[in-house]
Amino acid sequence: MKRNAAIFLVVAAILAATGGRVSAITHGTADGNGHPNVGALVAEFGGPEQKELLCTGTLISPTVFLTASHCTIYLESIGVTDVWVTFDSQFSPSSTLHHGVYHTNPAYGHDFAHLNDVAVVVLDSPVAGTTPAQLPQAGLLDQMAVKNGLKGQKFTAVGYGDQERQNGGGPPSFPFDAMRRVATSEFRAINTNWLRLSQNPSTGDGGTCFGDSGGPNFLGSSNVLAAVTVTGDSVCRATNVVFRLDTPASRDFLGDYVTLP
Repeated sequence: MKRNAAIFLVVAAILAATGGRVSAITHGTADGNGHPNVGALVAEFGGPEQKELLCTGTLISPTVFLTASHCTIYLESIGVTDVWVTFDSQFSPSSTLHHGVYHTNPAYGHDFAHLNDVAVVVLDSPVAGTTPAQLPQAGLLDQMAVKNGLKGQKFTAVGYGDQERQNGGGPPSFPFDAMRRVATSEFRAINTNWLRLSQNPSTGDGGTCFGDSGGPNFLGSSNVLAAVTVTGDSVCRATNVVFRLDTPASRDFLGDYVTLP
């Protein structure tokens, strides 16, 4: 499935105003059936039946799909109201699609320190046979951070989209095949709303890059969804910056759609 590069450039421009970037998986492996509750956000950009992948997200209840507000605010800006979600391990024209209605966080704004970059898609019908991800308890990451409890902690990023940059034989390129991939990052720093995770391949880490925001960062190998991928360094080489889901800001929004732990 060929992606529409112009779409990602426009979404990236929206993020540029707030210091962010669109994100996907680098230095990872094909996920297969490893994370069946992680899906792709799909919309029609070139007319009816021309559906294309925009972002990634995670099922957090049978009818609620969590993604990033900078994805949905872009859809609002171009007047796109219909969206679909697929949980197929690779998006294609024959993918199984679930229709829904997106809801941008009303607190999403231009203050990078408090960007509130979470959104949801409420699906028309429950997704059967898939266990939703677990949201973290309030303040979980702060509690873990006490006495360096997050030091060495691994996080699992999952997403659809571009892979790591390829050099040689022309301008640098980012391969894309719309396949769900998984990579592991290591904790580096925490603040009120964000985690910074290493995605440096020289230390054995993977992470995120252009093509797929809104994807999950699970705590270790668990089903606990700690944060949403939203930003990082411009060459997709060093740092993945993710928006925490255990904070009052995230919980205030998500509590309108799901029962919080």
